[in-house]
Amino acid sequence: MESVVASISSSSSFPIGPLIPVTRHSSTAPRTQIPSLSLPQTNRMSGPPSISCAAQQMSSAQTAQARPKEAKLWGGRFEEGVTDAVERFTESISFDKALYKHDILASRAHASMLAHQGLISDSDRDSIIGGLEQIEKQIEDGEFVWRADREDVHMNIEAALTDLVGEPAKKLHTARSRNDQVSTDFRLWCRDAIDVIVERIKLLQVALVTLAKKNEGLIVPGYTHMQRAQPVLLQHLLLAYIEQLVTIWLPEISDDAITRNSIDAVSDRDFVLEFLSANSITAVHLSRLGEEWVLWASEEFGFLTPSDSVSTGSSIMPQKKNPDPMELVRGKSARVIGDLVSLLVLCKGLPHAYNRDLQEDKEPVFDSVKAIIGMLEVSAEFAQNVTFNQDRIRKALPAGHLDATTLADYLGVPFRTSHDIAGRSVGLCVSQNCQLQDLSLDELRSINSVFDEDVYEYLGVENSIKKFSSYGSTGSECVASQLDEWITRLIS
Repeated sequence: MESVVASISSSSSFPIGPLIPVTRHSSTAPRTQIPSLSLPQTNRMSGPPSISCAAQQMSSAQTAQARPKEAKLWGGRFEEGVTDAVERFTESISFDKALYKHDILASRAHASMLAHQGLISDSDRDSIIGGLEQIEKQIEDGEFVWRADREDVHMNIEAALTDLVGEPAKKLHTARSRNDQVSTDFRLWCRDAIDVIVERIKLLQVALVTLAKKNEGLIVPGYTHMQRAQPVLLQHLLLAYIEQLVTIWLPEISDDAITRNSIDAVSDRDFVLEFLSANSITAVHLSRLGEEWVLWASEEFGFLTPSDSVSTGSSIMPQKKNPDPMELVRGKSARVIGDLVSLLVLCKGLPHAYNRDLQEDKEPVFDSVKAIIGMLEVSAEFAQNVTFNQDRIRKALPAGHLDATTLADYLGVPFRTSHDIAGRSVGLCVSQNCQLQDLSLDELRSINSVFDEDVYEYLGVENSIKKFSSYGSTGSECVASQLDEWITRLIS
């Protein structure tokens, strides 16, 4: 575990290399490496709103606004170009340039297919692939000029390829539409994004397992309806979050099979909806963790203390120490859920097949991925920098009669009867301001004669924990076994 935790501690901000091996599905076209996943500063991620669109905000070197407009690749039947307002409104290069690596990857595969089918020569294929490699290097070196008048990442790369290699580049679009490119590139990008998210989930799971190992045997109150219910091991509670973060694989994205219907291929966005749904579910789990830890860090609970390195102060109240990262984890879940809702509403009224509305699918996805990766990273960071206040927790345990259900289980009579007996026993404690284990045997027998001297083996939170033995319970042996299982899974 120490080596894995060390990997977490030394990890840099996104994007980073894969610290943990990720199982990839076989494919005729290799998937790009995780570090290459690009997350653009999309309109919804930008600062204060302005009247100008994102394309206008790009630097002059990047947009080459001084260049005269060139004819659109689709402009053969048009007698005049679009207005500046239409061009600004319809461009997507300001955000979809994040797909450049996947667009080049798909184009290389497409060129190879065309040559294999005899539609272009091997020489043309080699020229196309060589030109695409030069363009990829220019982009990665920051030398490529993105032009808003070329609309999107696909047209920018195709036009640049034509400038580089001439006639062979004009053959690349044989047997495919830009809609094919959009869907293919976006699927590939989403697959790589899933790999990054899976990695971050695993890092958070490692951090939670490490935190659980540090707090072996610590009993905390379990809550239902925000009222004290039964005692549970802290390790058991942390394992619940680890279980919830088991990755939801999306078969439609991970499946390498060929799409069976060409209309569905260009118009389907179920893979995006499933992806954002998985992100949203993960965000909800992280939000619940954030809520719990924010509550536990309050003076009213005092169950945990975050270190200064993951806390912030107040601009007016000098005594404050706020668990802000987990508050923002809780808050950003709304953003991730909103991204899913945006896509659902976007898709709900679209007829087959492709519609330009689907250009709006990418910014919510980029936003969701950026948010969920940040939430996972900061949750792992917080988990590595928090201390559970064991003395405070132990002193708080007697309140609430957490062993009442264990007492009901002890009685050996029909449960509704034992529930009533245990309830009246709690009522006696409330009237005497004491705990169940403080009642004498005579006092217990005054409620019902079923009580015997061995009842005290079931009373008190420590004894109560010992009585849990079923699979998945908070019993010490069960929790230890599941913790060991997770350690094995996470370091393998």
